[in-house]
Amino acid sequence: MNGTIGAAPSAADFEALARSAFARIPDPFAQHLNGITVHVEEFADEETLEALGIEDAWELTGLYQGRPMEDESVWVAGELPSRIVLYRQPLLAEWCETGVSLEALVTHVVIHEVGHHFGLSDAQMHALEGQAH
Repeated sequence: MNGTIGAAPSAADFEALARSAFARIPDPFAQHLNGITVHVEEFADEETLEALGIEDAWELTGLYQGRPMEDESVWVAGELPSRIVLYRQPLLAEWCETGVSLEALVTHVVIHEVGHHFGLSDAQMHALEGQAH
């Protein structure tokens, strides 16, 4: 080993990991994920942090933006599609600090945010995450 460090994973790398995580989500949940998009940003913006009551952008690794499935209606129109945002820099920091694989971290965040789409509790999200590995 020559002691050099490679480049940090790119936004495209994060998107690929997120797609892989989506592909492992089991039915019946997988049937209801059409239309949810994944986006990668470096950090959450100030408006998002303020709305969530979070002071430090390093604390937010992902966010679900959209209407929970239980609140969807044929009478709702003109809304943007639901989306999951992964925040690259906080995820990279957690990866370095914890030693957990980046794939496992991204999968955890994706599953958690998908859980918000379904209106799941934290306990239900953990069970779903266990099935997606």
